Amino acid sequence: MHKFDYSESPRKLLTTDVVNIIASLHEFKGKQEFNLVSKGNVLSSLLDIAKIQSTKSSNRIEGIYTSDERLVELVVKKSEPHNRSEQEIAGYREVLATIHESYEYIPIKSNSILQLHRDLYAFSASEIGGSFKNTDNVILETSNDGKDYVRFTPVPAFQTPDAINELCRSFNEAISRGEYDPLILIPMYVLDFLCIHPFNDGNGRISRLLTLLLLYRAGYIVGKYISLEMLIEKTKQSYYDVLKTCSVGWHDNHNDYLPFVKYYLGIVLKAYRELENRMQYMNKTKFSKPERVKSVFDKKLGSISKADIVAQCPDISITTIERTLKDLLDLGYIKKIGAGRGTTYIKQ
Repeated sequence: MHKFDYSESPRKLLTTDVVNIIASLHEFKGKQEFNLVSKGNVLSSLLDIAKIQSTKSSNRIEGIYTSDERLVELVVKKSEPHNRSEQEIAGYREVLATIHESYEYIPIKSNSILQLHRDLYAFSASEIGGSFKNTDNVILETSNDGKDYVRFTPVPAFQTPDAINELCRSFNEAISRGEYDPLILIPMYVLDFLCIHPFNDGNGRISRLLTLLLLYRAGYIVGKYISLEMLIEKTKQSYYDVLKTCSVGWHDNHNDYLPFVKYYLGIVLKAYRELENRMQYMNKTKFSKPERVKSVFDKKLGSISKADIVAQCPDISITTIERTLKDLLDLGYIKKIGAGRGTTYIKQ
């Protein structure tokens, strides 16, 4: 069985690249408190849209969809779920809210993980919520010829409770010792959790929720305002590639955590940089809202979708964005590409 080594293994991960990323994250964390006090209005706007993006992206990664309109209604609790997908989306919304509001009071232990999983399925008729897997599972991958094959075999069902208990114990002891930065330990924990694969369903979503919980408890709360789940979805192939690479030899303690650690810390760094850019952008009060929409095209090469503009200007209504796009098209400032949901725009 895998040994959860948080005393020696982290030392091997302190490469120049990783140390540089951690140093940058420390700088962003240092600015965090000032931004929370001085830019509350801006952050409040970002918080609302991040909830929607996080719920949408984390479920989409697992193939769980609904329309954008229904998603917003579910996240803001204006509607009850209509089907199984919407039940799981509503469950994610609930767990995300719990972590946002109570992360300081959620200990990293087996019972907490089971409760989060239970709440993930709070709207579902399924009875799997809040229980570890009762049958062995495998992680499948589809080859180029369309055939499924076993990519990884997780911990057997009968060993799962002990594995989760040992994972949490080892992680908590390492945090208490303070020998290594939590930013090194958190991606290791997430990878180990995914290799255990403790549930019949919901492992990926719980892993991303645990990522937020662990980062918040370590003082890195960027995930409240910039969706880490959305950044993972945008780099989904890289996510799966590093997960595959770093799970090889896991059972025999020969796996390499480094690619996964670099990927995860890179996601957090990207989020902090995006947060800083958006706050600077939204603080340009001398710009009117149409001018801010126009400036999106001035700052970015290539095609831009309406969703891209919404993400960069979360405080600007869809109506204003659409009106501005029409005006820019009429002026010949931008050009429309495609139609329907695939519509994008480029600067002329």
